[in-house]
Amino acid sequence: MLSDLLVLDLSRVLAGPYCTQMLADLGARVIKVESPEGDDTRRWGPPYVEGESGYYLSVNRGKESLAVNLKDQRGASLVRDLARRADVVVENFKLGDLERYGLDYQSVAAANPGVVYLSITGFGQTGPRAAQPGYDGAMQAQSGLLAMTGEPDGNPVKTPVAFIDVLTGLHAGVAVLAALRKRERDGVGSRIDLSLFAVALASMGKQTQNALLTGEAPSRLGSAHPNIVPYQAFPTADGSVVLAVGNDGQFRRLCEVLGVAELAEDERYVTNSARVANREELVQTLSQLTAARSRDELLEACTAAGVPATPVLTLPEALADPQARARGAVVTGNHPTIPEVPLVASPLWHVYAAGSEARNVPARIEAAPLLGQHSRSVLGADLGLGDDEIDRLVADGVVIDRS
Repeated sequence: MLSDLLVLDLSRVLAGPYCTQMLADLGARVIKVESPEGDDTRRWGPPYVEGESGYYLSVNRGKESLAVNLKDQRGASLVRDLARRADVVVENFKLGDLERYGLDYQSVAAANPGVVYLSITGFGQTGPRAAQPGYDGAMQAQSGLLAMTGEPDGNPVKTPVAFIDVLTGLHAGVAVLAALRKRERDGVGSRIDLSLFAVALASMGKQTQNALLTGEAPSRLGSAHPNIVPYQAFPTADGSVVLAVGNDGQFRRLCEVLGVAELAEDERYVTNSARVANREELVQTLSQLTAARSRDELLEACTAAGVPATPVLTLPEALADPQARARGAVVTGNHPTIPEVPLVASPLWHVYAAGSEARNVPARIEAAPLLGQHSRSVLGADLGLGDDEIDRLVADGVVIDRS
């Protein structure tokens, strides 16, 4: 769908690469510019497969790798030439770092006025913290997320997935597509200033809004919901289930399933507001009842009664779930040194042309590239350099070639 777009990816680690992988999944050509040492995440493991970390493989599918030393003026000049040709430039350097290479927004836009230039930083391009770096774990603490995560009587707990980075990548992709639409309509480029901090505050949704209304910090509730009860994980005799009771009718049916129909008429629990006010007593009572049932028995009974209930699965169990298989959640990618690499499919591939039942899945899925795998082809095909000139750049350490 985006096959006419050239994206120059100057980002590394997670938020920026997640955005550019999403664009690549939609058909854009993405040239990932790496230092001679490569993206840091290449070394963030184990696990590794043939020297490639799972972390790096997870967010760099479908890209071309150009490994170049920006500190050498020849290297910076090559990347500036690519930036002049790019529809989109994505970067997550610290504030001001790209100016020294002539790759900041003002320099790139002067030569390429229609460019959509996306900058991802910890705190944005302005404000008292603008110069400070931003990392997902630190941003979970800074944004208030860490303080509300964990069990009520425990310590703050970081989410095991860097969701602020991931959500920043998603926000970035939406912003890029909107800016491209604006360029198509108005003929002008855009500068996008996106920060992890702003995304974190916005993405906490109801929790942020609740704090604005009350001035109070959210409490740590473990797996429970701040505004709905019961809506959390409950124990069973052989595992755990999540009960997501969203209305009073569902609560009455849950009470019937558990053999305590009278509980639904108790004034302490008859409405959701009452259940929230009496959360502790109700959850304790329900936990004792669910713990006496097997997981599958409880799930079957809840499903039959129309009570939302799901098992608490491990990630391998989720990947092996029949629904994941039916929806093609795992695909096989091609890689220069690994015959077949299992990859998580893009949910954006569930796009169908009018009158078609075929998903918009690439005919050939390329795994993340080796460092410098496409250096020679990019410099030759895109910038017109001859083999002798490329050989000199490689010999001088300006470019890494793994073709």
